[in-house]
Amino acid sequence: MAYLQSVLLRSELRKSCNFISLSMVTSPVLLNSKRTYSSKNGSEYLHKSIVPTMHYQKSLPRLPVPKLEDTIKRYLAAQRPLLNDEQYRNTEKLAQDFQSGVGKELHEELVAQDKRNKHTSYISAPWFDMYLSARDSVVLNFNPFMSFNPDPKPEYNDQLVRSTNMVSSAVRFMKTLRGGLLEPEVFHLNPAKSDTEAFKKFIRWVPSALSWYGAYMVNAYPLDMSQYFRLFNSTRIPRPGRDELFTDQAGRHLLVIRKGNLYVFDVVDRDGNLVNPSEIQSHLKFILSDPTPAPAFPLGFLTSENRDVWASLREKLLEAGNGEVLSTVDSALFCLCLDDEPMRDHIHISHNMLHGNGFNRWYDKSFSIIIAKDGQAAINFEHSWGDGVAVLRFQNEIFKDTTEQPLVHPGSPGASVDSASMVRRLEFKLDSELENGISKAKENFQAAISKLTIDAMEFKRGGKEMLKKKKLSPDAMSQLAFQMAFLRQYGQTVATYESCSTAAFRHGRTETIRPASNYTQRCANAFVHQPNQHSVDQLKGMLHECSKYHGQLTKEAAMGQGFDRHLFAMRYLANSKGMALPSLYQDPAYSAINHNILSTSTLTSPAVSLGGFAPVVPDGFGVGYGVHDEWIGCNVSSYPARNVHEFLQCVHKSLDDIFTILEGKPLS
Repeated sequence: MAYLQSVLLRSELRKSCNFISLSMVTSPVLLNSKRTYSSKNGSEYLHKSIVPTMHYQKSLPRLPVPKLEDTIKRYLAAQRPLLNDEQYRNTEKLAQDFQSGVGKELHEELVAQDKRNKHTSYISAPWFDMYLSARDSVVLNFNPFMSFNPDPKPEYNDQLVRSTNMVSSAVRFMKTLRGGLLEPEVFHLNPAKSDTEAFKKFIRWVPSALSWYGAYMVNAYPLDMSQYFRLFNSTRIPRPGRDELFTDQAGRHLLVIRKGNLYVFDVVDRDGNLVNPSEIQSHLKFILSDPTPAPAFPLGFLTSENRDVWASLREKLLEAGNGEVLSTVDSALFCLCLDDEPMRDHIHISHNMLHGNGFNRWYDKSFSIIIAKDGQAAINFEHSWGDGVAVLRFQNEIFKDTTEQPLVHPGSPGASVDSASMVRRLEFKLDSELENGISKAKENFQAAISKLTIDAMEFKRGGKEMLKKKKLSPDAMSQLAFQMAFLRQYGQTVATYESCSTAAFRHGRTETIRPASNYTQRCANAFVHQPNQHSVDQLKGMLHECSKYHGQLTKEAAMGQGFDRHLFAMRYLANSKGMALPSLYQDPAYSAINHNILSTSTLTSPAVSLGGFAPVVPDGFGVGYGVHDEWIGCNVSSYPARNVHEFLQCVHKSLDDIFTILEGKPLS
């Protein structure tokens, strides 16, 4: 029983680790911003919001605990397409017994506990605990990546120029955030009313305790920003049994890794201001030209280890006299990884930005900006401290700032500074036990990444514009295509996960959308196995049914009305009380629905070219996708148990069939 609970917790954790949770976060304020910036080159701030950054935080609504009967009803609806009649009857009975028995007691206690903790959400503490207690490597299991689009001006993609500009913009973002001048995160349903100077001038005078209601009156929904403070000067520190999140805002230095060597230098001066970008440029140039060879035992590999193994080795590092250098790494603003090779193609980018070579990374930092030899850039972030909303905002702002008002330019001379004395290369004291630990970590890392395959696909026949004209949800049609593809390839409907942000609530995290439904199963079967038994209009009707139901699931999830987090919280509560695991959680069907073979997450942003993550189970697919105006893209990973190349061919065929029907043509 303990083993089953461990497996379920690990599955819950991994499936939550998609690279972004954006069902309601790609708002106009983020993607189509008309913010004004200081014209002064080298301004300390990205912008100066007239509404304080955390203005809405106090008045955010609380994440609701769903009604138990609603959770059971939604759970059974999600189970139906995955089970045969006999399995479903058994699961239905277990769920009904849970609802009237131990589940009712757990639910009532969860509600009472939630009422005693009005400063947070019922999921926040268990969710942090789940992440930090996970013992698997953060590489592949948790850390995702999002790659930047190239700078539209090719000459600014030079590695030194782009690195300098990104570091400078990142510090400006940090100062804007900490100064309370970063525009609050708001989801605008009617930006013509709410994303205006007039409204901002009004709402800033509304007391913080009431400000959310003022935004709500104009159809704007402020989002939780409680995770933002972990962006900078933060690291996940390995501890036996449960890791620790560490933040030290006094740190003024940047951590830079090149060829496995770690360097630090200050990017914030003693007065708290951005160091002159020309000085940053000179220091980075010094690092890029440093002839020091790669260390024989690069410490970066340790951050890819099993967490208990890493925790033990970290203790040995401290005992060997490395406390000061580890503290320097932990308190750095963030990590900049300078890679020595150019990227060949999108697949190479995905592998490099998702896991890389292991020694030129410090996977425990809250985020790392990785910049390849040809200026290809990405963010790889540690997932325990947040769900990606803050990272995407950061990425959007950095891309906008570096492309619209770069602080250094191609050919700009660096400052005349003594980089040799201002840049410090960190030296670690290693004994044979530590060297053996690093060698073993390297072996484990290389064995893990050797099993991962990534492939990508672009469907150019149409995208968001056409689907919306046909009154269909673009996300629903993408998810339907994945269901059709898996059915075509493997003849099954399987557990599917789509992440959805609940950042509309105080300390909200994520909820699960369950795209596999009776509607998608019926529609996929008609398209794949019975295309000639249905008319074009009948197939169109099925598409609209799928779209409508998926829209309902998405809305419920975004409003905290899914079933996954509620069931998880009750299981967590039962475990914390030392109770026997209720029968519902011992049901093989519960294990199966949490074994997410299709783990999916969507992202579209003008700053991001692609994002990705590894599968959350050995026999699964990690599906990152984006629906653009005129095309649909997928970036998919798998282990040897699945054929990702064939899966993407099936996805393409499925989208082709959907668009053929939408054009009024019969399937061939």
